[in-house]
Amino acid sequence: MINDTVTPIADHERRRRHEPRFRPTSTTALMAMEFPPIRWIVPGYVAEGLSILAGRQKLGKTWLALDWAIAVASGGLAMGSIHCEQGDVLYIDLENGRRRIQTRIRALFPDERQIPDLSRLGWVDNAPRLDDSFLKALDEWRLSSENARLVVIDVFQRIKPAGKPALNAYENDYAALAPLQQWATERGIAVVCLHHTRKGGADDPLEALSGSNGLSACADTTLVLDRNQNGVSLYVRGRDVEEKESALTFVGGFWIVTGEAADVRRSDERGNILAALEEATEPMSPSELADVTGMRNGNIRRLLYSMLKAQEVQKSGRGRYLHPKNGAQ
Repeated sequence: MINDTVTPIADHERRRRHEPRFRPTSTTALMAMEFPPIRWIVPGYVAEGLSILAGRQKLGKTWLALDWAIAVASGGLAMGSIHCEQGDVLYIDLENGRRRIQTRIRALFPDERQIPDLSRLGWVDNAPRLDDSFLKALDEWRLSSENARLVVIDVFQRIKPAGKPALNAYENDYAALAPLQQWATERGIAVVCLHHTRKGGADDPLEALSGSNGLSACADTTLVLDRNQNGVSLYVRGRDVEEKESALTFVGGFWIVTGEAADVRRSDERGNILAALEEATEPMSPSELADVTGMRNGNIRRLLYSMLKAQEVQKSGRGRYLHPKNGAQ
């Protein structure tokens, strides 16, 4: 006769043997490991892994993504000055259609003789929701490519799967992107998802993304294209990307980086101050300059201090300033 009390113990032992166990890597072993360098697709802005490019409607996200796609496919310059290693690009455009795509490329290169070789830039205008079949299709493209480097999805909302009632908005957004993030990271390919920002903006650029914070939390890099009274800027924050904000200008269908946003903004503000002082018939105070330029009084005072040290302005009496040209008269 078999003792029944043995069975639960045996079952417990079998379950214990098949349970996953943590197998820590020591810090010593970890520090001795060698890893390949980060694979940059658009150096300083887009690295391997999942990126979200967000911005208001009609601001120019698609033009920026197209700029990156063309630069990578042709081995050319992104945003006017950033050299990209050549590779294969898949652009999943679910909004514009083939006619509009053709029109945009012709707008960028009015002279057909100047169109670079774009044979490595492929287009798809239809795709399923983000599921196993979508990832399988991506993998088939990767395996058929010589050097797969970049996938653009325009826009993410068109492939976003339906959320589960049991999950909150953050959990649903994170779960929607997680498989795509894992696919991109494991294969060393950059996937850029275009997305919208909510109306009203936010103090933190990452808070401006439409939907929950689950999107930016899952993405390796988040880029926000925005326009304010100082012009257009591209804000970047990510796990492997140094946080920065670049000033951009739109020329002939291309976005061009003109410098760090803070430097460009400061240069523009200095120009406004100098223009106001040059037109003035008498020295001006910071408050008067604020009224004329629309700048904040505190910002003007700080800039005037720097400009005085750089001899860009002259002081005339207590708390009043004039243009060097007027002071020389």
